[in-house]
Amino acid sequence: MDHLHFAVTWGQDTAHDLVVQALMTLFNTLGATPGSIDRIAICGNPIQLSLFQGIPIDDLAYAGDKKKEKYHITDQDRSASVRDAGEIAGMGAFEGCELRVPPAVKHEVGADALALLVKSGMLDSSEISIATDYGTNAEMALKVDDIIYTGSAAAGPALEGQEVACGTLAKPRVVSDIDFEDGAFRSTVLSDDMDECTGALFNPIDGEIYEEGTITATGITGTGVIALIKEGMETELVKLPHIKTRHKALLLHDDLYFDEHDLVEAGRAIGAIRAGHVTLCDAAGIDVKDIETAYMSGAAGTYMDAAKAHMVGLLPYAVRDVYQIGNTSLALARDVLLSEDRLWELEDVARSVRGSHVMFATSPAFKKAYINELSYWEEGMPFERMQTMLKRRGLPMVAVPTTDPKVHRIVVKDIPDLGTEGLRVLERTGTLLTMKIEGCTLCGQCEEACTHEAIELREDGTVVIRSDLCDGSHCQKCIHACPEELLCWECLEVMPR
Repeated sequence: MDHLHFAVTWGQDTAHDLVVQALMTLFNTLGATPGSIDRIAICGNPIQLSLFQGIPIDDLAYAGDKKKEKYHITDQDRSASVRDAGEIAGMGAFEGCELRVPPAVKHEVGADALALLVKSGMLDSSEISIATDYGTNAEMALKVDDIIYTGSAAAGPALEGQEVACGTLAKPRVVSDIDFEDGAFRSTVLSDDMDECTGALFNPIDGEIYEEGTITATGITGTGVIALIKEGMETELVKLPHIKTRHKALLLHDDLYFDEHDLVEAGRAIGAIRAGHVTLCDAAGIDVKDIETAYMSGAAGTYMDAAKAHMVGLLPYAVRDVYQIGNTSLALARDVLLSEDRLWELEDVARSVRGSHVMFATSPAFKKAYINELSYWEEGMPFERMQTMLKRRGLPMVAVPTTDPKVHRIVVKDIPDLGTEGLRVLERTGTLLTMKIEGCTLCGQCEEACTHEAIELREDGTVVIRSDLCDGSHCQKCIHACPEELLCWECLEVMPR
């Protein structure tokens, strides 16, 4: 959604240029010149692939045929394609280089969702199974017999550590997990190499540290948020929608905390995903308990403690096996790069599931299920009452998990596991957003609020934001932190490259 928001606010041409320039940065880092590259394969959601190819995105910004008709919007063709990369604006030097693009299913369910279907192996399984890519737009697919039902839930950014006060994307020196230990909470903190290290042992009620950790933490990832909720519920420190401490927050170490506002934001994300699972089951005419196997993908799905995710509702309650399968989109891009036949196989799969796509934005079943979830997470409606309301509305039931599924971690460290040459991170891929703030007092609170050090406040009152470090429109912590309310998102301008 941030990609869409950026393109609508600052222009699709600008967004396209950023994507192309990121690719150019990658090639330059590898020392690859246009003449040395024979083939390029890409994978991603419909917005990402459309921005790269220069395909209009108006049809992705609106849900429902009536709105599209009102604004005279035509659905774009996003079938599989093989084309000359030199046809892409800004890539004329790559004339003669072959570009392979996998297909979208429909609207917001794209090649990344197909990657989830194919790389999970669920297409070849006879079990009733569900696959979910845990992220801001949670793509999911349910397989029953030979029919695949797809959908995408706007879960929001909490599972990626955003819209949470101390939240952050996964990076070195952040809390990634929490466990109950010896009557207290024990954190896990990521090292500079993204390895899990023992964090502090602390009292979440008053923040007292019983044992110092090996690394000072600077934030909490989405997986850490899920772990906090699970442990908070089990210790009864969390009783929705409240946190039963004097501070109305769980206090960690290194000045980190998780409060009731964060709880609501995370609950909305969890609720959207569980409502999506219920909606797909309703479309398939099965009960949630009929789902035997679950596949978890995406960064959150890879690093999340699956048992904890199961307990808070991110997995169907009766699943027997859970597979954590990593970055399926990147893995599929590699498949397409190596085999054109694979590309056309994907087109066949996309065509076969288009008839069973469920648009959650217009689905009455999703609306009813999600309203239930909001009542549970935001108002503290008893879980038993939520079950009653689902039954009353004729929707598949959910329940509290009573058994632990068997967890299979197919991929441990996600992207690094996909190659033998190791992982190299590009330090700069975006552009700069800037504005001159009239009346700025130079208090610096906008800089302090940014957990990614994406914003710089200059002495003349100019702010400069790095788009590749910024969490985007879902965050805006810098804007909320400005005591004079002078920093305006819409007033930011893209600095020429």
